[in-house]
Amino acid sequence: METIKSYLEAMFAAMPNTAEVRKAKAELLQMMEDKYNELIANGQSENTAVGTVISEFGNLDELAEGLGLVKVVEETRTRESETPRRNVGIDEVKGFIENRRKKALLLALGVFFCIVSVACPILFGERYGAVSVLLMFVCIALGVGFIIYSSYVDSNWRFLKTELCRIDMATADYVKEKLRSFEPVRALCVTIGVILFIICWVPNMFYVSGSYFAPALMFVLIGLGVLLIIYSSKIRSGYEILMQLNDVNTISGTYINQNVKPVRYKNKTAQTIVEIYWPAATCLYLILSFLTFRWDLTWIIWLVAGIMHRAVVINCRADEL
Repeated sequence: METIKSYLEAMFAAMPNTAEVRKAKAELLQMMEDKYNELIANGQSENTAVGTVISEFGNLDELAEGLGLVKVVEETRTRESETPRRNVGIDEVKGFIENRRKKALLLALGVFFCIVSVACPILFGERYGAVSVLLMFVCIALGVGFIIYSSYVDSNWRFLKTELCRIDMATADYVKEKLRSFEPVRALCVTIGVILFIICWVPNMFYVSGSYFAPALMFVLIGLGVLLIIYSSKIRSGYEILMQLNDVNTISGTYINQNVKPVRYKNKTAQTIVEIYWPAATCLYLILSFLTFRWDLTWIIWLVAGIMHRAVVINCRADEL
């Protein structure tokens, strides 16, 4: 029976999500179930019964008149021919999720190295001078390299943003399940990240004259906090991309919305602001720090950025969280 339901979902996937279509879909499902149960009662095997039901009720064009969907089916066929959508299978989705984790890690490590780079001259500057500066620029080079490389590792998946795509119900259920299992991890990463922002100044309470370990450790804590937040947020945004593939005005658009509300932004600019928020905060921090050399004060940028992040996200999203 699950095979019949899946087939029915595929039949109606591109149909508009209206009361009329939902009613017709429910009626057709009931007819298919009745026929299936009748065939089973008459001694036919499950596979034979499924094949018979699909062959009898599997052509929506022939059933459209009886269901009162002639005009809707014609409009749907026209729309599909004019703006076809690429079907994204579950194997492609699994590959994208795995690739997104790699991209998230590379980006998070890149920002981490940029932040902790300043710990080198703080910790070794007085003793090793030029070597400490060299180490700082090595860290910056590594960070920038990771960030640049992260923008290329998902080149095979850019079609998800540039082309009209859709996923079937089974794939949507897989995405929802993966998201549910990841949410506790994300919550833990964000919580630890914010805690690290708050306590990053604590090592300075134990500052010993002549030792720069405490201020250097402060930047390591900040870097770890940013790493955790960026890593978890980029993975979460990957699930958001998948959840927004289907047209929300069609039946397939309900596959995600039934239990998981996809995140949608007010416009492309708002989405871009959210995506570049932490990299921009990092650039601002480094620029101000190098211009003023007030490393003892500029770390507050991370505390303010962490507090403001939630407000920025809420104002950029089109739906209330």
